[in-house]
Amino acid sequence: MSSISFGSIPNVAVPGTAALDTGGDGGGAIFSDILHNAVNTVNTLHDGAASQVNNLLQGGGNMNDVMIAVEKADVSFQLMMQVRNKIVSAYQDIEKMQF
Repeated sequence: MSSISFGSIPNVAVPGTAALDTGGDGGGAIFSDILHNAVNTVNTLHDGAASQVNNLLQGGGNMNDVMIAVEKADVSFQLMMQVRNKIVSAYQDIEKMQF
């Protein structure tokens, strides 16, 4: 797998991932690793929300905390879907290019 150079893009922090290292030392994050970390974060939020819902259904927990966890999981999933859509769109644009 090859790494992607981000040129002069400033360091960007994606929620749940480490900031990109855009220095010239070749220590930049690999794009697939960033996506993998983001998917894992979304999955962790989903699992945490499901656990809190189950706990609430069994008579424990706080409704406010459960609703916040569910909304965080939902927003993170929606963000991940938008990122996926942008990646697919970019791939389709590249696929249409003629060399």
